[in-house]
Amino acid sequence: MYQMAKGGRDSNGPAPAIPRLGVGPYQWDTECLHGDGEAGQATAFPQAIGLAATFSHSMLFDVSEAISKEVRAKHSDYVKNNQFGTHKGLSCFTPVINIMRDPLWGRNQETYGEDPYLAGQLSASFVKGLQGNHPRYVRANAGCKHFDAHGGPENYPVSRFSFDAKVSERDLRTTYFPAFRTCVKAGTMNIMCSYNRLNGVPACANKFLLTDVLRKEWGFKGYVVSDQMAVINVMTKHKYTHTREDTVAACVNAGCNLELSNNKFNPVYMSLVKAVKDGKIKESVVRDRAKELFYVRMRLGEFDSPSMNPYTQIPLSIVESQAHQDIAIKAALQSFVLLKNNKVLPLPKTKFNNIAVVGPFANNIKQIMGDYPPETQHKFIITPLQGLKALSKSTQTSDGCSDPACQSYDSSSLKPVVQNAEVVFVCLGTGVALEREFVDRKDLELAGNQLQLLQDTVTNAPASAKIVLLIFSASPLNVQWAEQSPRVGAIIQAFFPAQATGEALRRVLTNDGPGTSFGGRLPYTWYSKGSDVPSIVDYSMQGRTYRYFNGTPAYPYGYGLSYANFHYKGFNIPATVRAGHDVHGSVLVANTADVDGEEVVQVYISWVQTTTPAPQRQLVWFDRVSIAANSQVTFNFTITAEQQALWIDNIGWKVESGKIMVSVGGQQPNQKKSVGSNVQKGHFTVHGAQLLGIY
Repeated sequence: MYQMAKGGRDSNGPAPAIPRLGVGPYQWDTECLHGDGEAGQATAFPQAIGLAATFSHSMLFDVSEAISKEVRAKHSDYVKNNQFGTHKGLSCFTPVINIMRDPLWGRNQETYGEDPYLAGQLSASFVKGLQGNHPRYVRANAGCKHFDAHGGPENYPVSRFSFDAKVSERDLRTTYFPAFRTCVKAGTMNIMCSYNRLNGVPACANKFLLTDVLRKEWGFKGYVVSDQMAVINVMTKHKYTHTREDTVAACVNAGCNLELSNNKFNPVYMSLVKAVKDGKIKESVVRDRAKELFYVRMRLGEFDSPSMNPYTQIPLSIVESQAHQDIAIKAALQSFVLLKNNKVLPLPKTKFNNIAVVGPFANNIKQIMGDYPPETQHKFIITPLQGLKALSKSTQTSDGCSDPACQSYDSSSLKPVVQNAEVVFVCLGTGVALEREFVDRKDLELAGNQLQLLQDTVTNAPASAKIVLLIFSASPLNVQWAEQSPRVGAIIQAFFPAQATGEALRRVLTNDGPGTSFGGRLPYTWYSKGSDVPSIVDYSMQGRTYRYFNGTPAYPYGYGLSYANFHYKGFNIPATVRAGHDVHGSVLVANTADVDGEEVVQVYISWVQTTTPAPQRQLVWFDRVSIAANSQVTFNFTITAEQQALWIDNIGWKVESGKIMVSVGGQQPNQKKSVGSNVQKGHFTVHGAQLLGIY
């Protein structure tokens, strides 16, 4: 009972020792979102949404591997010193793979964007990097969350604690499930069930989710942990049960192994024994749930001699090591998305006489770190101001606003700072102040007087000054004034780059060194206005994301400019394929510029004359690669049979006969806002039909 009731959050943990069995205490609650979060010193990597913008399998792997090494090294030290408090274990509540279905959701920053395929692929890389590849031991176990149909609201217009997501089977199978299934296939050892109800049934008491789909359809062998207080909410918020015994029975029978609570003395799972005595849960079910918990602890090496487990030998000196600082810089460099460039960038490497760095994010450490940050030593954190002042002999600065909300704006402090500047960097956005867990946004507008600050910069800066807008947000903002203004020469979506922010910006803005030619791509649709999408409480995918949105976005999914120029040619795919077989294709990508560049090759398919509803297009393959100046690279890609299939209600996934269109390029086909490179198009015809099943 205690092993299942002590999920580990705050006073709710650790799971107590069992001295007679030689079992020690264990802390289940560790945050690894973009570093060993809220657990003392650790390297801070870019927030998850920025990592998604890298479109890089290897970058996600490298970051998660570094995180897990720091988590493991610190855990070994904690155990030696008999410390088992919050965030001192090896079981990570990461990655967050909910779909970014609405731009106003406060937790978009924790996700890998709006596309199920991208989210799944990146989560698989993260899981593998985190857990390691040892045949017996796991370095730190991953936990994909929040299962499922959890993507807002947090607090507006209703609370997540009592929200009921009404979702069709089609949307579940085609949008909300796929990334989690990929995460399970990658070997994650934990799934976290979410706060919300799904079609009337709380996720943590939902047998359809936790047993029928997760365990039976997908073959999941790990454990399920509740989100914090999600179990008690089954009774108190959702009113789904009426007693603690009924609540623990509903959750354990559904498939939830572990309760994460903030109730130190009486979490709901402490009623487990009484529920068994009352016949509401079979003892065999409880034993099975406990076995799944101890299996993971065995894989973590808890019950073996440390000499047997190579991961216990990771030295504490790896925490915030130079190698990990370098990965943080590389990750930040790869995450930046260049949205606009009127030949302003790259800046010359020679120093300017005078530059200005203005705005509420110019020198604000907390707001550039992202939610659930590591407690990185400040000597390793470089703010925009600290990094960019290296570009000039003299640097002037003004926050203009006292905080990101920018209700208090001192315009008089701005004019003397920008009036003699050769370059002005305007640092605007949301930060964790305006979008995070518990905090949804109400619109897409720049907060308070931020737009006025930008406009005043344009008015007061010399006519010859280069003006660069740096955006620090997870989600889209209305920056159409800056996009349309000829005075704003460049716009960069920086997300929350964390400790490497200033140094990475300096390098990419001057194209200083390898990998500094802008290669980040938007992992979501940047809508022009809030009315472009339905209400956040509407869980239909109709009109959402690039797969179903029919309007014209400010910047499309997959968009991002570069210093290089790319040209696609030699596109080749077979003319026909038998249903149920993969399609193999190739394309040649040339960098025709005199500068090295990083390109994200994107392959999309769309279905012609289907008998069932289908997305208007779907990403099915991507890769990020560095291409040297005036050289070319051939890419081979595969479109799997599963990717060719469509969901048919009451039947399952089926590959149907007919034509499938294919496009290959550095962007979506036919988008009005172009990155400048061409898109190669073709098609293949599927002969026959093949039912692939239900998953």
